[in-house]
Parts: sequence; C-alpha cells; structure tokens
Amino acid sequence: MSSPTGQRETALLHTDFPTLPPPRRGKVRDIYDFGDVLLIVATDRISVFDVILPTAIPGKGKLLTQLSAFWFEHTHHLIPNHLATTDPERYPPVCSSYRDILAGRSMLVRKAEPLPVECVVRGYLAGSAWEDYQRTGRISELTPPAGLREADRLEPPLFTPTTKAPPGRHDEPMTFGTMQKLVGTSIAGRLRDLSLALYEHGRRVTEVRGLILADTKFEFGLYHGEVMLIDELFTPDSSRYWPRTAYQPGHSQPSFDKQFVRDYTMSLGWNRQPPGPELPADIVEKTRQRYLEAYRLLVGTSPEDL
Repeated sequence: MSSPTGQRETALLHTDFPTLPPPRRGKVRDIYDFGDVLLIVATDRISVFDVILPTAIPGKGKLLTQLSAFWFEHTHHLIPNHLATTDPERYPPVCSSYRDILAGRSMLVRKAEPLPVECVVRGYLAGSAWEDYQRTGRISELTPPAGLREADRLEPPLFTPTTKAPPGRHDEPMTFGTMQKLVGTSIAGRLRDLSLALYEHGRRVTEVRGLILADTKFEFGLYHGEVMLIDELFTPDSSRYWPRTAYQPGHSQPSFDKQFVRDYTMSLGWNRQPPGPELPADIVEKTRQRYLEAYRLLVGTSPEDL
C-alpha cells in the first residue's frame, strides 16, 4: 500500500503506545482495555495454522478493520455488534497522540464477555473439512452425503464450532453437545442460528459481487446478558473467498484469503508448528493484492489511506 507521498507503507508488526495500558496481543490485533470499552488495533501480522508468521503484509490491518466495519454496518439488522466508532477523534483523549497510527486500522468497541467458542459455518467443502471428509467421510460430528468432491457446495451449510485457542495453539473441532455444556443450551442454539443466518446473508451479498463465500467463522460475546457479534466479520482472515467466474468443483479453488500463504508454507514442508517461516517479497505482494482485490469487489472502492 502506498502513502500520500507515493512511498510504500511500512508494515506494522506490533503497536507500542507508552501512555496507554499494556495491550493484550492476539494473532493479529493489539487490544487496549479502557474499562467499558476496548481499543482494537489491527496490525499487519498474518497467521496460518494458528501460528503468527514473522513477515507482515503491509496495510493488511487497515483493510481488515475497514472491511469489518463495512460488514458490521450491513448486518446490524441481524444482530447487534460491538463497534462503537472507527474515528480516532472520538477515542479516549489519551489516544490523541497516536491518531496517525490508529487512523484506518483501529476501532473502539463496547466491551463484551467473549464466549469460549468459534462459530464456523461451511457452505462449500474445502480446507480442513475436505481433509476430514476424505479421511473419515465426516466433518466434525456431521455426516454429509457420500461422493462429494472438493469445493462442492454444501446444502444446507454446516455449523461446525471449534475451540478458541490462544496464539500458537490450534483450534479444535467441538461437538454441539460440548458447546451446549460450555455456554448453555439456549445460547448455543442462538449462536448456531445466528451464525447460519449471518452466513446466508454474507453468501447472498458476495455472490452478487462476483465472489463465493466458501466458509467463515464468527465470534460472539455477552453484553449486558445479550448475545453480541464481536471481533471481525467476513474478512479474508476469517473467511474463505473464491472468484465465482473461476469456480469449478473437483479441485482446490483460487482464493482471495490466506489460503495462498497456507499453500506456500505447506510447499516448504513446514510442520505447522512455531516458529513460522519468513515470506519472500513476491509472496507478500501477491497476498497483498489478493486482500485488496477482495476488498474492492466487496465494497466497490479501495480502502481508505492505503
């Protein structure tokens, strides 16, 4: 991404704001706690197989933030979300010294109690689901029809929750029964229904824009006892996007998400354990272009300040 002067933007691997509370660092985001609200700053870090790679993708955090904000606005009719503002002028005054860094890549959100589950919805047979299906004929605890090909459309879409692992550890499949024990029967049912409704909405919107939303994951929290959508939404980090014009089931599809980086790291024979491999400049640039193209197709414009 380029700055207004035409210089390539430097990738942001982590934030360091001495006058703010020490952050909690996730795989991509640095999170600052202000009591009732959180400041979430999306860095340019990239993770694959739940391992943070040492090489960042310049401007990626800005793209993720702005794409999530776009989707939060367009799904508010389905469920409230945690976004309060993306305008640094409305952040706590102590943040004012860092406006230039925060602009475009941060959001102030209402603080919810995160629920300990990632809600995955699969509309097409890909990734780890395809690997499991080939090996066992099942996807998590579900048994789809026999004879499906890689990238076949799944009807109806499948809800396959997972654990929510910390950085460096892998998310693991979770049965719906386990999910019910973790969060309660009523909330588990609501999370499943909301996840499927959000996915169907996202799938309809993306198809009109020339993309296939193959699968995605959601995170939810409780805010004053009510379920709220948190974290990110329909970004290339949390979703698998394919171009509709190139779609041909029976093999892997060209992708606008992190699959390009996953494929590269797998080609190295990496064991999917920390530390992750460095990415060469051409892989960084090709990944950056895929993120940008996904944004342009979905939103219709280029991200701000990139």
